[in-house]
Amino acid sequence: MDGSRRWISGVGGQLILGAGVSVLVVLLVVAALRLTSASSPAVGPPAAAATSEEMSSMDEAMSNPASGAAGSGSAHGAMAHGGPVDPGLAAFTAPAAAVGGAPLDPTVENGVKVFSLEASVIGWSILPDVQVTAYAFNRQVPGPQIRIQQGDRVRVVVTNSLPDPTSVHWHGLEVPNELDGAAGVTQAPIEPGDTYTYEFTVRQAGTFFYHSHQQADRQQALGLYGAFIVDPAPDMATDRPDYDSELVVQLQEWTVKNGDTYPAMPADGLLPNYFTINGKAYPATEPVRVRLGDRLLVRLIGTSAGFAHPIHIHGGPFEIVATDGNPVPTGAGLLKDTIDVAPGERYDLIWVARQPGAWLLHCHVLHHTTNNGAETQGGGGMTTLIEVQ
Repeated sequence: MDGSRRWISGVGGQLILGAGVSVLVVLLVVAALRLTSASSPAVGPPAAAATSEEMSSMDEAMSNPASGAAGSGSAHGAMAHGGPVDPGLAAFTAPAAAVGGAPLDPTVENGVKVFSLEASVIGWSILPDVQVTAYAFNRQVPGPQIRIQQGDRVRVVVTNSLPDPTSVHWHGLEVPNELDGAAGVTQAPIEPGDTYTYEFTVRQAGTFFYHSHQQADRQQALGLYGAFIVDPAPDMATDRPDYDSELVVQLQEWTVKNGDTYPAMPADGLLPNYFTINGKAYPATEPVRVRLGDRLLVRLIGTSAGFAHPIHIHGGPFEIVATDGNPVPTGAGLLKDTIDVAPGERYDLIWVARQPGAWLLHCHVLHHTTNNGAETQGGGGMTTLIEVQ
């Protein structure tokens, strides 16, 4: 190296002889350096050339973050969670008028309330003319409502008819750690075709929900969730507000492109273009009907997987009476007319029907009140009506 440096230094001195000689010497130096590099031993093993299939896969992943097969275990697995659902996997298509969140009746075995859930792929209409390919519990979106009383012992038998492993998490409920449903942490995932049983005693009261906890960014975003309502035990009901009617509101987003359904995510290529309350987009959402002067209990559930929604109710303020299943102390409830519901949050509100008419309940991110960017009958998406008679 010392000799090389001295030679190059000497060459540098020759540059003053003229432009032609300078160019010639520089070319000679470059050629010498290339020869030296080619003859030097390599450090580490040579890199393997990518195959044409690997190059094609990488190009597709770079150009389309929604590409990839569902459930792939490849290095691009994070992107694979965003792949479309194969409509051919849907073994059932619900009628266009079907509604989700139907009450699930248990059987009783030796004092234990037994509920059965089946996860599968279905066709589901969010509007009369818009069908999505959804992951669903008991062939409905949202999944059926589980309703029990504080102190009940429950057994939930989950059958996995999905093409992917899954699990069920009991969001906000105090359960033994091994029953928490966190796949890969507290239990092995429920493999396709398998059944898993959760059994626990419910000590709390309030608004909760259940949802997938395996590839949750994909499975929950495709509809795998449902409400879990716990009424207070008779001796605990005094700390709960009186109400005349009840409305459960479960929020979700959908990404539909060229007839394919993708899990909505806050990522390029996966941003949602449809928004639903209880599995339907307005004007297909189901209104709630109350009488003048009624106190309406609204249970807002952040079942959305990746987006917050500021929910606004027309017709006057509401009082927040519980947060995440926990009652607000008497006299401490806030009066508001808009509340931001983040993923996983729950708010119980009391809204009083002060005036007759049709009053809107909707997300105040106003793009979320459209259907693929368009309004229908004065709105769309995450909107429903409270009809006061």
